Amino acid sequence: MSSLTPFVVIIPARLASTRLPNKPLADLGGKPMVVRVAERAQQAGASRIIVATDHEDIRAACAQHGVEVCMTRADHPSGTDRIAEVARALHLPAEAVVVNLQGDEPLIDPALLQAAAACINADVPMSTCAHPLHDAADAFNPNVVKVVLDKAGRALYFSRATIPWNRDAFAQSKSTLPDGYVPLRHIGLYAYRNDFLQAYPALEVSPLEAIEALEQLRVLWHGHSIAVHVTGSAPAAGVDTPEDLVRVRQFY
Repeated sequence: MSSLTPFVVIIPARLASTRLPNKPLADLGGKPMVVRVAERAQQAGASRIIVATDHEDIRAACAQHGVEVCMTRADHPSGTDRIAEVARALHLPAEAVVVNLQGDEPLIDPALLQAAAACINADVPMSTCAHPLHDAADAFNPNVVKVVLDKAGRALYFSRATIPWNRDAFAQSKSTLPDGYVPLRHIGLYAYRNDFLQAYPALEVSPLEAIEALEQLRVLWHGHSIAVHVTGSAPAAGVDTPEDLVRVRQFY
């Protein structure tokens, strides 16, 4: 698989996980999860793939399988700050496109990485993905993040609330989604132009970000654009729980 837009993939991976201890090192068909994620990035045609970690066990596991690793500070407040440190250490050029791929996404569709990278240009320093929602339970679930777009396909807002709010239809029923109403679910995959990635850690935390617990709202609050690639169907879910791990192991 090749991409028209060259991009680097950085995979933040930490051992700390309350629901699934040592998650990046969980065995998936004979390889650690973080290595399986790197393989997905390779299938996407990334020009370089680096795992960003603060733990020696993850470094050793990646080295055993030939995956490049960059050790980082342990006190980063977010994965974005962690990958910014790595991009800086690698001396990537300002215009380089960096894709942030979470280390618990061993089934991510490689085409999504390509699509997110292709959205980056001189006017759009950041991008992400979304897919249509057809289930009312998901639409009203605060753990499912929604996004609304402008005419150009850029994000207007992200929220845990149901947006856009269908005033008349929801006044009648919230058990089914009305015909023609298709909210978008945000997919937690991001791409950045490197100059913006380096500037991001210095941006003031926005009140909206604090209220919604959604880091990407900081970008919109400061007036920057986020392009959103809309894919037709939901991607395979990542690994957050022991049940998720069983599901993914069956695949491998």
